[in-house]
Amino acid sequence: MITEAKIKDLIDARIEGTDLFVVDVHITSTNKIDILLDGLNGVGINDCVNVSRGVENSLDRDEGDFELNVSSAGLDMPFKVRQQYEKNVGRSVKVITMNGHKHEGILISESEDCIEIQYEEKVRVNGRKKKELITQVEKYYFEHEDSDKKIKETKIIISFK
Repeated sequence: MITEAKIKDLIDARIEGTDLFVVDVHITSTNKIDILLDGLNGVGINDCVNVSRGVENSLDRDEGDFELNVSSAGLDMPFKVRQQYEKNVGRSVKVITMNGHKHEGILISESEDCIEIQYEEKVRVNGRKKKELITQVEKYYFEHEDSDKKIKETKIIISFK
């Protein structure tokens, strides 16, 4: 039986000393192995080939046949690991909280327990007729009792401007 722990160990041996990290490993009951990688400087085709060959050469097909897919985490996929937040500081993101509210802004920081998003909002300032554009910073947490502050999903906002 091919285990997720064994696959992660094989991947770690191949990516040690690089800026690559594992986003997800999924193994089905029919031994279809899907590996998602990311890196602080992106993931190239050669990175995927290197990991694929390392895993494939370390598994015995006589023990159990398997299908292996290694790819980079796509831009449209939600963040799954903390390194993805670190990698994307300074980029526009959309955060969906546990109660379904959507918040968009620039990811300005990430820490052990939360992220900070900066956004601009038109607010009426006392003594002024027109609303003014004010820069706000909001924290969202990986674990929190308030469902409007707890992160359910975070994605990069893809813009072609």
